Amino acid sequence: MASPAPAADGAVNAANGGLTDPLLVSANGHGAAPRKAAHGAKGKYWVAADKAERRAAKEAGGEDGRALLFRKYKVKGALLHPYRLLIIIRLIAVLVFFAWRIRHNKSDIMWFWTMSIVGDVWFGFSWLLNQLPKFNPVKTIPDLAALKRHFGFPDGTSRLPGIDVFVTTADPIDEPILYTMNCVLSILAVDYPVDRLACYLSDDSGALVLYEALVEVGKFAPLWVPFCRKYSIEPRAPESYFEHVAPPQAGRVTQEFLNDYRRVQMEYDEFKVRLDNLPDAICKRSDVYNSMRAAEGDQKATWMANGTQWPGTWIDPTENHRKGHHAPIAKVVLEHPNRGQHHESNLSIGTTDERLPMLVYVSREKNPNYDHNKKAGALNAQLRASALLSNAQLIINFDCDHYINNSQALSSAVCFMLDQRDGDNTAFVQFPQRFDNVDPTDRYGNHNRVFFDGTMLALNGLQGPSYLGTGCMFRRLALYGIDPPHCRAENITAEASRFGNSTIFLDSVSKALKNDRSITPPPIDDTFLAELERVVTCSYDKGTDWGKGVGYIYDIATEDIVTGFRIHGQGWRSMYCTMEHDAFCGVAPINLTERLHQIVRWSGGSLEMFFSHNNPFIGGHRIQPLQRVSYLNMTVYPVTSVFILIYALSPVMWLIPDEVYIQRPFTRYVVYLLVIIVMIHMIGWLEIKWAGVTWLDYWRNEQFFMIGSTSAYPMAVLHMAVNLLTKKGIHFRVTSKQTAADDNDKFADLYDFRWVPMLIPTMTVLICNVGAIGVALGKTVVYIGTWTAAKKMHAALGLLFNIWIMFLLYPFALAIMGRWAKRPIILVVLLPVVFALVALLYVGVHILLAGVIPF
Repeated sequence: MASPAPAADGAVNAANGGLTDPLLVSANGHGAAPRKAAHGAKGKYWVAADKAERRAAKEAGGEDGRALLFRKYKVKGALLHPYRLLIIIRLIAVLVFFAWRIRHNKSDIMWFWTMSIVGDVWFGFSWLLNQLPKFNPVKTIPDLAALKRHFGFPDGTSRLPGIDVFVTTADPIDEPILYTMNCVLSILAVDYPVDRLACYLSDDSGALVLYEALVEVGKFAPLWVPFCRKYSIEPRAPESYFEHVAPPQAGRVTQEFLNDYRRVQMEYDEFKVRLDNLPDAICKRSDVYNSMRAAEGDQKATWMANGTQWPGTWIDPTENHRKGHHAPIAKVVLEHPNRGQHHESNLSIGTTDERLPMLVYVSREKNPNYDHNKKAGALNAQLRASALLSNAQLIINFDCDHYINNSQALSSAVCFMLDQRDGDNTAFVQFPQRFDNVDPTDRYGNHNRVFFDGTMLALNGLQGPSYLGTGCMFRRLALYGIDPPHCRAENITAEASRFGNSTIFLDSVSKALKNDRSITPPPIDDTFLAELERVVTCSYDKGTDWGKGVGYIYDIATEDIVTGFRIHGQGWRSMYCTMEHDAFCGVAPINLTERLHQIVRWSGGSLEMFFSHNNPFIGGHRIQPLQRVSYLNMTVYPVTSVFILIYALSPVMWLIPDEVYIQRPFTRYVVYLLVIIVMIHMIGWLEIKWAGVTWLDYWRNEQFFMIGSTSAYPMAVLHMAVNLLTKKGIHFRVTSKQTAADDNDKFADLYDFRWVPMLIPTMTVLICNVGAIGVALGKTVVYIGTWTAAKKMHAALGLLFNIWIMFLLYPFALAIMGRWAKRPIILVVLLPVVFALVALLYVGVHILLAGVIPF
């Protein structure tokens, strides 16, 4: 770990809205050497792909006033050409394999042969859908030095566009308040012009505790934010900073930094205590006010610190004040900095800016008579509320368990939006998702680097990556359903039938179309506040295009994929931003059951998309062909699990006394199958080379796909079948971020096995394959003297399949063991014992029944 004390002057002062130095400042103590620029870490398998564009821009001399603000890299031909060739060779091999199987349509069980043919055709089709969009991977890395040169002024100010940051939380129990407040603090401390940044927290629970926690943030932020700016602190979420960065040591840092560090750490500890005490404080305060009003017969209300009743959810729920039924709430916690903020940091900050971005609490109205449209509805409410207050050109949204890990992240995304090549036609910039709570071995594939560092880079070479739900910067106009400039009609008007009947909001849309945005929001009087609350009522978007052609899409569990598809379908493109120092970090569910619940929601939503008007076959009239293929793959991949589950259960055939072959000649069939499977992993090996992932990442991806294919994915397919028959959507369940209470074990949740019905197929597959291996060993003992060499070969090949499945289900076997899994050697010893016991049981049964039943 590095020391947390970089040089105090390591960044250009953010006081006047300036950009920090484009090189990430390392934390190696006083006079810290700058960290290597992110664009320098292109990797040994990548080469610059924009030399001609840069040469042309240099020759033009910047006549159009725009700059090249990101660097583009492609995979070197020495790796890319063999990769493409191997894909083509495997495609030919698969087609030859199908032809051979149909020509030799001989099997002991013809119905199973027919089903296996259908399964193999589906496997080939889904593999092709996954592989075709990967023909041209492209890595794009922001050039922050160029952004500073072209958009910064000598006095430290800048002309960067405004950014509205959305944070969404659904429940203060499942999503701990401390996570949410750290997310907000990291946003307030990010390196971006403070007068062009605003943060909006959406609280779908309407809980007073979240609002008052945000007020506490407003009290602690005047200390934390200047501290981050002065010493170029990374990361800028205090919990992560104090947990993961080594404390400074006297003699290695300045005394000034040491004093400030201790002061901030002490205040942060007190801040956490205040957050923990908020529920009790609110209860006690409410009891006092309610006792004073007891004579008046009032209900047991929940009271704010200013002596007024909280309009949201009450501690003692009642009509109009319970979860799912409360009034709209919009409160400005921190005013816009141009309105003369004054904060006392008690630090010797010198010239460091003390101002803070605007901070707003929003809780949309809830009513049982209306569909609230889950996360998409909350984001659309934020979209409208922010339009009235700040109306920033750009928007970025975060789940509440994520935080800004790299203070340059927002500026990095802006590079793509302002680039002269296709910046105006770029609708959104997606960042990879990273997690800092995952166990070291990543047992359940939470990092998912094969997807984030492989598949997304491949899509970056097409029309762009899909929207992944968090850590994504949008152009406001793209969310409004406006076409990109290259195909946009002239004289577009903001119509009430499309956007709703708020005059102030319609005026904000017109200003957004003209890029006319005032830096300072309008005065917030009672009339304006009433209008602000009106645009977050549950009835506002009824009879409009909200949730269809405007904003985030409704009526689907995966609003992110569909929203991205709708935007791509209008002709916009997107970009994938990779940085050497991860932009954002979050919390992933390391408990198997919670992870699978998350997968059910994602995969179920994908299937819903396929059976909707957003089907990739018919939707998106301006989407590129290979981009369409990638979306088709995203919507149908869960179906693959049906055939995987059937194959995984086939080892029960070991229980049949006679030999049963799915395909004859069996040896040649297995050899062909092995060749095709080996080719998949050869292609995977080349992919992990250019994607920069490890073999462990690749293997964990394979293992968890097998676990998901025997549990979550079939459950999603079943849900979809029920949905088609009953018209009931996928049940939305917020993934719990609460962890098992164990202060001594950070990964206690990993060993907490929570049984749910969806695990029955996985358990069945595990038992079948354990039993099959045991029976195979028993048969070997019984028949070893009578089997021919061919039968021995067939048995060995069949056993190889069982062993492969066991390796894939290894993480699931560890999950079953619970806390015993802390010593994996137990499983390594236990499995052979179980195999031996099953073999002995088979031999014993065979001996007992040999005289009764002929084998």
